[in-house]
Parts: sequence; C-alpha cells; structure tokens
Amino acid sequence: MGERGFSEAGLERMRAAMAAHVERGDLPGIVTLVSCGGETHADAIGKTGFGDAGPVQRDTLFRIASLTKPIAGAAAMMLVEDGTLRLDEPVDSLLPELANRRVLRALDGPVEDTEPARRPILVSDLLTLRMGVGAIMAPGDHPIVQAMMDKGVAVGPQLPDAPSPDAWLQNLGSLPLMHHPGEAWMYDTSLIVLGALIARASGLPLEDFLRERVFEPLGMKDTGFSVPADKLHRLPVCYVRNPRTGQFEVFDPAGRESRFSRAPGFPSAAGGLVSTADDVLAFARMMLNRGEHGGKRLLSARSVELMTTDHITPAQKAISPFSPGFWESRGWGYALSIVTRPTPGEPRGLGWDGGYGTSCYWDPETGVIGVLMTQRLMDSPSAPPAFVDFWRSTYEAAGA
Repeated sequence: MGERGFSEAGLERMRAAMAAHVERGDLPGIVTLVSCGGETHADAIGKTGFGDAGPVQRDTLFRIASLTKPIAGAAAMMLVEDGTLRLDEPVDSLLPELANRRVLRALDGPVEDTEPARRPILVSDLLTLRMGVGAIMAPGDHPIVQAMMDKGVAVGPQLPDAPSPDAWLQNLGSLPLMHHPGEAWMYDTSLIVLGALIARASGLPLEDFLRERVFEPLGMKDTGFSVPADKLHRLPVCYVRNPRTGQFEVFDPAGRESRFSRAPGFPSAAGGLVSTADDVLAFARMMLNRGEHGGKRLLSARSVELMTTDHITPAQKAISPFSPGFWESRGWGYALSIVTRPTPGEPRGLGWDGGYGTSCYWDPETGVIGVLMTQRLMDSPSAPPAFVDFWRSTYEAAGA
C-alpha cells in the first residue's frame, strides 16, 4: 500500500468540480472525504435542500442506501468466524420460509409454471447475490415482477415496508425463484435476506448486532437504521428527478416527516442505513487494513480476502445483466464490488455505490479511500456526473 498524500492544487480542483454541480442546481449539497497515508481531507458544499435550507456540514446524516451492503457483508463474516454460520450451509434451518424452493421455468413465464430448485440456497449465495431472485435488468414483460410488487418484496428505491422480518420473508417465500440458486447474479434481494439471516443467527435484532460488532468498535456513533429525534436536524432532504418534467421532487423529506425518523419494522441490510462521511470512512479504513482497527481485529485477513475476491464466473456474468459495461470492469465479492479494470472517472479498488447518491471505495494498491455523499437518487444506468468528477479528481489529487 502506498504512502502518498494529496496535492493542495488537486484538492482545490476537486472542490471546484464539486461546487460546480451545486452551482448548476444538479445537487443541493455534497460532502466529500478523501484519505490516504494518514492524511484526511473533508469538504462540505451547498445546502441540505433546495431553497431555504441550512448548509450541509461534515456531520450531515445521509441515507447511504447500498453502502449498507458491505457493512452487512462484514457482519455476516463475523458470524462465520464465530462458527455461528458456515458459508457452504443451506439457509433452510434459520430461514425455513426459503426452504424447498421452486424456480420459474422461464423468466418471463407465468408465476405458476415452476420446477423444483436443483439445490438449496446457501449462505454464500446471499453474499454473492446468487440466491436466485432480485432485479430483472433485461427488457420484456415479466409476471414475477408484478407478483413481487403485489407481495411488497419488489426491488426498487423504496425500502421494505413490512411490519417485521418474518412477514417480509413469508411474502418472499410464497413466490418462486427466478433462477436456480447459484446460477445467476441478481441485484439486491439476497442482501435483504442476509439481514434477516444475521438477526436469526445472532439472536439479536439486526441493528443491535451491527451496533455491538461493527458500529461501536469502529466509533460509528451516527450510524443506524433511523435517526434519533435529537439528530433529525442533521438529516437533509432526499430528491428524485421526475423523468417527464426534469424537475426535482422530494423522495424523502427532512426532519420528522422523514421515513428515517422512526425505526423500520424490517431494517434493510441491502440499503437501509443512515450514516455520516466519517462513519463510512471508519468502515472503509478497517477493510483497507484487512480487518484491523485501532490495534484490534474485527475481521480476519482471510475473511477480508474472501469478501474482496471476485466470486462471479464468466458464465454467470454473461447471463446477469446490470448497467451497461458493468462486468467488463467489475466483479462481485461478498456484498461489495471489485473494480477489475479501472478507467478514468471510475473508482478503483473495492466498495460500492448507493442509489440515493452515495459512493465509497478503498484502493489497496494506492491506499486511497474516497467517500462521496449526496442525496439525489441515481436516474441513469451510467455513473452520475458528480461521481465521475469526484473519482477523477480524487486520484489526480493523490497523484495516482
């Protein structure tokens, strides 16, 4: 790992690039945090909402969406190290709702036209998004999508709205899988299921387990699935652009009106956390340090290695569409993405992005960590312009 730092001129160029997005009205506010070789730089630009809103600050609380995934993946690996879970074991005993699965004969076929699954869902299938159900990125009419919407288990920007993990699992278990377990990579659902598995395996609510094993040891004091009343003033508005009008609309309001002002019935390990740039940085540093933090080991180096190894085969990538060109430069480990072929404007190393406008990657080769926090939903299959400018300027400033 390199011991490089950041150039002052490069950091100024980064700030100018980020400020330009705010000045154009593309985003109300941005927080950036970059770290390398013991050197950390933070910037907060803009406001917590369009119009008459207060300034965004370094400790602003962001809905981090899918940046939740690597955190949940690390928590699962802690249970593996404890001997509570095994990567190669079926989930049936802990998640009986998902035992004896049936699978669609055709992805676009009737929901009733199924066959028995060739094997059970394994713990590792959840971490690698290969349990057999998730987002369908291929064009066409798929009755299973409507069935998932009717049951309240559809994939999308809205988090699960079930009264409990049990209720959500019951609904998911009433539907067939889209692919046989282990056959194809499908986004999102596997990591929601992983949260339920962690809770049942540990005997603790998911947030309690994460707080005990991840948040408190890392000093992530502002991270959780909801925002306490005394911190709600730090939660910004989250926006989505209307595709017809091009205007911004409120996806989730700030303050007491926010969905995140109250604890969810079923917290989503795929995308439900609220956090700060500094808390996310603490997690990334632990991963960059191969499981160590502050002289204490949270994960074994072997667990980190398993998490950061590409587990998706070329054949599986060929039948697992995602964003255009994704598999040409990416792989997938345990609950996180692996950049296999970095290109200008793209992140390097390991990490993931959040659909509400967040991004975090750490690069073992250079030692660079970057955290980008916004609150505008992604509305294109390609990386948002602010993401491209952030990652380009981060590595330029680091001379990497």
